Amino acid sequence: MKKITFAIIAFFALLNVTAQIKEPVKWKTKVEKVSDNEFNLVINGTIEKDWHVYSQFTPDGGALPMYLTFQDQKGNYELIGKAKESPYKKHFNDVFGVDEYYFDNSVKVTQKVKVTNPKTTKIKLEFEYQACKEACINDKKNFVFDIPAIQVKEDVVATNTTLDTAKVVTDKVSAKTDEVKPVVSEEPAKVVETPKKEEKKGLWTIFFLAFLGGFAALLTPCVFPMIPMTVSFFTKQSKTKAEGKRNAIIYGISIILIYVVLGLAVTGIFGADALNALSTNVWFNVIFFVLLVVFATSFLGAFEIMLPNSWANKVDRQADRGGIVGILFMALALAIVSFSCTGPIVGTLLVESASKGGIAPIVGMLGFSSALALPFMLFAMFPGWMNSLPKSGGWLNTVKVSLGFLELALAFKFLSNADLVLQLHWFERETFLAIWIAIFGTWGIYLLGKITLPHDSPLSHISVGRLFMAILVLSFTFYMIPGLWGAPLKLISAFPPPETYSESPNGVGGSSVVSGEKLPDGAEIGPHKLVLFTDYDKGMAYAKEVKKPVLLDFTGHACVNCRKMENNVWSDERVLKILKDEVVLISLFADDKRPLPKNEQHISKSTGSEIETIGDKWTDLMITKYKTNTQPLYVLVDLDGNNLNAITPTTSYNPDVSLYENWLKQGISNFKK
Repeated sequence: MKKITFAIIAFFALLNVTAQIKEPVKWKTKVEKVSDNEFNLVINGTIEKDWHVYSQFTPDGGALPMYLTFQDQKGNYELIGKAKESPYKKHFNDVFGVDEYYFDNSVKVTQKVKVTNPKTTKIKLEFEYQACKEACINDKKNFVFDIPAIQVKEDVVATNTTLDTAKVVTDKVSAKTDEVKPVVSEEPAKVVETPKKEEKKGLWTIFFLAFLGGFAALLTPCVFPMIPMTVSFFTKQSKTKAEGKRNAIIYGISIILIYVVLGLAVTGIFGADALNALSTNVWFNVIFFVLLVVFATSFLGAFEIMLPNSWANKVDRQADRGGIVGILFMALALAIVSFSCTGPIVGTLLVESASKGGIAPIVGMLGFSSALALPFMLFAMFPGWMNSLPKSGGWLNTVKVSLGFLELALAFKFLSNADLVLQLHWFERETFLAIWIAIFGTWGIYLLGKITLPHDSPLSHISVGRLFMAILVLSFTFYMIPGLWGAPLKLISAFPPPETYSESPNGVGGSSVVSGEKLPDGAEIGPHKLVLFTDYDKGMAYAKEVKKPVLLDFTGHACVNCRKMENNVWSDERVLKILKDEVVLISLFADDKRPLPKNEQHISKSTGSEIETIGDKWTDLMITKYKTNTQPLYVLVDLDGNNLNAITPTTSYNPDVSLYENWLKQGISNFKK
């Protein structure tokens, strides 16, 4: 009876363990014939609820993108364009600080190929992807597409018409096209405009920021003095008050139309979806950086960006025609004459909204023009309000210069993006913060009147408002300084490079040693200055030397919940003390793409998959020994690799600090027995 009971328990335990192997995506493939020798290779994926799969176009620095690697391509077939995807969704990941493109429910990937060898009957594809929910899975599939027999035509046969002896005229195919990297496609997938709250919030954020930009433009020397001139024109030229108010409303609407048309033009020229793809391109980020530096230099007073005077003269003559057409040309004249002040702001808004893709440039121009037009309409409708306006003066140039400092700071965000994509490490976190500290510090000193620029008026004293602004800017400057020593700076977390992309992961002046001693052989500094190993054998050897239990951390560079555990759970003082003093930490990255030495590459006995990379090796260890393939995964083991937690041998993503702490303490207690 005991044997039967034990067998039943063991059976259900096995079922429970086996159930941990996650396969949240079911894949099916098919071949669609396009012409005699062209075919679409189609991969359809059905995704379980609440899981999502990342696109091959998701930007670097975030989740792991999809990879397609076609095999035996040379001399057999060639790829036509990039692999196309069904519409993906977009979401800003505040952990990685980038937009991520992903699919939920289903995904379709289509690669068009041209068969150049009629003997080709099969095409092999190695398909890698990442799926995430509370945990992440990096999976690799090997698909084989059966190609229908090609009808050999006379124009491609050199001798006779038999399939075996036909000599097909082919183009030379470069071996370099064998692998499709996750770069921006020439025809990128479309972003689904979903009614998600965060996407609506994103457009509302753009509108609000653009609206503020419009008010800022209003308070510049090129625009503000034009308010009384415009109001005077409408009050004097209109025969009745009602006509004056009507003309003022038409004038305001005309201003809005002009800038919205500009947003439409930008979207139309580049394409609503292509704008987002361009924003992740290295060269466009560099161009945006240069453009914003030019705008900032103009605002600081080095020169003025102006449209040709002939344009303003021609438009001004058209404005004399009167009527609705004349009013429309008056609005256009305002846009041209004030371009030296509004141009850099409009350019910056278009650059920033273009990086969001979709209709963001149109929404941005709607917000900007609404703020710009509103005062002209209101003061023309209610001329008595003019008495409450402050007089023009040197303060207008102060606003313009302040905008120049903001433009300059924003420019370096785009330079940082380019460096992150290329992983050059030329513009790391400390460098970025040092530049921002210098920019905002100089701005604060300028506001205190200690620095003057070309178009500034003589300053005998500063106003209370200017003093408060200086205090605010300098406070922000001082806030950023601890970031050089590793402070997280949560207020601006989306702007500087991540803490891991740093000259020194421990901060400026931080030590890479623990308690004054050198790091053990094979160890390195990880999150929160924890000493960790990334090699299983070296970590186990060190654990035996110091006689401490081992915490196996199966993680991933592109695993967002792994970062959340490190940021929110490992950072807790109770957990951090245990990780520092009572265990040896071994972090094994399941998405490490570095190749294994040839003599270590093999076929997995558990899954039958090819183990070619370091990540493959650790994934296979997870599946073979712990019957799971999800990250993060935490396992406490003794010096012989045996589990220390009998009831719950492993744990995964769980933001409850107390539960994680108790799990660690239970395993350590068992080790000490």
